[in-house]
Amino acid sequence: MAAHHDKPADTLEQAPDLAPNRAPIRAPRAAARQLDFEHDIDLDLAINAAADLRIALGAASAAKQSGKLAGKVALVTGGSSGIGLASALLFQNEGARIAITGRDPAGLAMAGSVLDGQALVMRSDAGQVDEIAAAMAQVKQRYGHLDVLFINAGIASPAPIEQVTEASFDAQLAVNLKGVFFTIQQALPLLRPGASVIVTTSITNQLGSPNFSVYGAAKAGLRSLVKSLALELIGRGIRVNAISPGPIATPMFDRLGLPDALATAKKQAIADKSPSRRFGSAEEVAKAALFLASADSSYMVGEEIVVDGGMSLL
Repeated sequence: MAAHHDKPADTLEQAPDLAPNRAPIRAPRAAARQLDFEHDIDLDLAINAAADLRIALGAASAAKQSGKLAGKVALVTGGSSGIGLASALLFQNEGARIAITGRDPAGLAMAGSVLDGQALVMRSDAGQVDEIAAAMAQVKQRYGHLDVLFINAGIASPAPIEQVTEASFDAQLAVNLKGVFFTIQQALPLLRPGASVIVTTSITNQLGSPNFSVYGAAKAGLRSLVKSLALELIGRGIRVNAISPGPIATPMFDRLGLPDALATAKKQAIADKSPSRRFGSAEEVAKAALFLASADSSYMVGEEIVVDGGMSLL
């Protein structure tokens, strides 16, 4: 399943509220330590991780890019880590001006550092429509419009059916399905003809996954939503497509709170099951997102790019 999650669903209720008038978090390296974090974090480790990600994408050497998104404005939800952050950085390297959202102050600070303090960094819950609207208002104030909307925020709270609570069920659907719909709705006034909307779904939208029934159902809903909205919006010159990741090496397992030994065993079991015998990287998914964001995919409408190392072929 796609490991792009901001935080496990069972912690959603603890996420701080975003006041509509709250100023966006701007987090260049020099200011990162001044943020009032709600969670303990080793900022030195976070900044080192940021540097590692820049190197992985070739940004540290300031390698010339092709400028596929030159002059464009891109918003990435769930952009504080994993697939979202890798995509935001790649979009930035290709010339885009960037906005990201997330819920974790520490993660947002690290992401702001990775993006050299040039991005609009907003603390926002992707499952709350009022916070989605507030984020769009900030994007409008800063940039005026959007050319790329990458909806990547997602949560998972795996559990056997007997242990799934109504609160957990509602929280997962709020972010993974309802939030996606209303993010697109709230972004529409900002999306110009030629804009690209990209939705992160998951191979669980077509493959069964024990203990991930609620998550998989929400992702299956996204598959249908993408096709319907693609037909509805193409007449306005707006393309809607999806990316369906398989097992991707992101912080997902750490955030599920599993014991280290169990998390390691589960990771190895998943890797062994993959035809590619490994996890994919966030950067590999980011490259698919760049393709859908750019004019390279200008004739693709309502499609789903699967990035799973062959897992869905089994």
